[in-house]
Parts: sequence; C-alpha cells; structure tokens
Amino acid sequence: MPDSTAEWLYEAGIGEERAILVERGQIIAARVVWDEPWRAGAVAEARLISRIPGTRRAAVRLPDGSEALAEGLDPALTEGAAVRVRITRGAIAEKGRTKLPQVRAASAGEAPCSAPTLLEELAAGPLPVRSLAAHDRSFEDAGWDDLVGEALTGEIAFPGGSLIISPTPAMTLIDIDGLPPLPALALAAVPAIVGALLRLDIAGSVGIDFPSLPEKVQRQAVDAALADAARAAGWQGERTGMNGFGFVQLVSRLERPSLLARFARHPAAAAARRLLRTAERVREPGTLLLTAHPVVRRAMRAEWEAELARRTGRLLRWHEDSGLALPAAFAQAVSA
Repeated sequence: MPDSTAEWLYEAGIGEERAILVERGQIIAARVVWDEPWRAGAVAEARLISRIPGTRRAAVRLPDGSEALAEGLDPALTEGAAVRVRITRGAIAEKGRTKLPQVRAASAGEAPCSAPTLLEELAAGPLPVRSLAAHDRSFEDAGWDDLVGEALTGEIAFPGGSLIISPTPAMTLIDIDGLPPLPALALAAVPAIVGALLRLDIAGSVGIDFPSLPEKVQRQAVDAALADAARAAGWQGERTGMNGFGFVQLVSRLERPSLLARFARHPAAAAARRLLRTAERVREPGTLLLTAHPVVRRAMRAEWEAELARRTGRLLRWHEDSGLALPAAFAQAVSA
C-alpha cells in the first residue's frame, strides 16, 4: 500500500482530467478521464430495449440514445419499461468495436446524476489530493512523459528484460522478453508487472505470459513473488497459479479504459490532448503555433481550441506536417 508520503497530483486539462499518485518522487499509479458521456457512478433514466432469455440481463437505452448492457434487472420488467440505472463500467473501445457501458438497477432513492469528476473521486479517497496550476512541473519531475511513452508503446523495460503489453478484445496481454536464466527473468519481471498495472490503470482480465519454467518449485516461487508484490502494492483481484506453459491470469474490477487502451485505440485524440497540455504550458509571449500531423489537427475539437485560447489569452495558429509522428506534435510561441 502507498505510504504516508504518497499524494495524488491532479491537473484539470483541456479535454481530459489526469492524476498521478506520487510516492517518494515516483509515479506509482495514474488516472486519466476523457469526456465520455457515461462513466462509472452516473445514474440515469433508461428504457429496456430487449432481454436475454433466461437471465436477468438486458439491453437498455440511455437518455442520449446510446445503448448499455444491464444486469440484475427485475424479471417483471417488460420491453419498453422505464428503469433507473447506475453505470458500473464505461464504454471501452477495442479493435473494430466498442464494448458498451455496463449498468445495474439503481438502488431505491438514488436520483439521476452525473458521474463524479476525477477530482471528486480522488478527494473521496483516503489519500491527499493537490490540484496543480498549468505551469507546475510536478508531473514532469515525477516522470509523466515516460509514463505517456509507456502508454503509447506498451513497452516497459526492467533490469534484465522488458514487458510488451497489448490490449485485446478478450484481455490485456503481457509478454515478457529477456535473456536466460529464465527463472531469474520471470522473478525480475514481477515488480515491473505489478507496477505497470497501477501506473497504466490496467484492470479487468489480464493474461501474463511468463517464460515456461519446467520445475514446479520455480513456478511456485514466481507465484509467491507475484502474490507478495500485488499485496504490497494494494492490488485487489484474483489470480491463477502459473501453469506448465508459464501463463498466469489476473482478474480485477473493470470500470474504465486503461491508459494503454485509451492511447492505443485513440492515438490521434491522445496526441491532440497531449498537444493541448504542451501548449497551455508555453511561457514565452506571442501567438501559439501548434505543429502537428494533419490527423492530429482533425482530432482537435473546436471547443478545445477555444478553451486553449481562453486559458492562455493568445491567438492560435496551425502548421500541419505530414512527416511528423502523431505523438511528436509540439507548441511554441511565435511573433504574430
């Protein structure tokens, strides 16, 4: 668990809220919230569309016309009936599709409400929260840019090897690469894996492909190390023991997309939000020149540009560069 020195640092960005849990100068957990219409914690009036026969599950229509999957509904409800629901998991984009939000019947007396903001969620927790001004460098000092790089690539180095993390429709997969001896490699990967789960906000079903270890005692040693590391980090969920092929599965409560899933499935939108943060932090006087790949320019919403102009009090100009990688967009001050 985080020690008494840990605190959440929060930034109210344009198009996103972001927070990092910092302990002794290092990021140990992170959260990013984009402007999704339905997030966990919201309560809304919905209408039952269809039932899954023989179950308490159904499809419902939310007030904005979008659909969600519902569980635990009263069996007496018929199609077309109104039902008040609580969002338990937001929509999650995957390759070729989007998982619909999940909802449950709201408790008696719950009134319709929006989901809490990230700041409200953190403030309700046990750890202190500090909101940062636009030019505060605490995120950078703790390693925010490195964390964003991990989320964009899914690659995390550790002594003796590296992790490759890939979001898939079924689960998030973690592959371990490195040099023998394999028992030592597997043990060295454990703290990197647990750290990545928290830093990249990875939950749900996670499959870990460890190197195949022929000896049962070697597999048990990795299981014990993983259990100890997860417990020390405060990770909550269930896990399987390592099988003969080196595979371990972790399962924890899933409420939102991980940083990895957001950045991998929406790279242009992620790059646009990153550019907004960079632009807001430019200190030199002058017009803000935003240089980006055309795809990033197209992902930039008009209301985000307007908010950037409002916050900075500057005029904005664009320069599109098709040879620039999406994450390489940058902002600078220029004379008008």
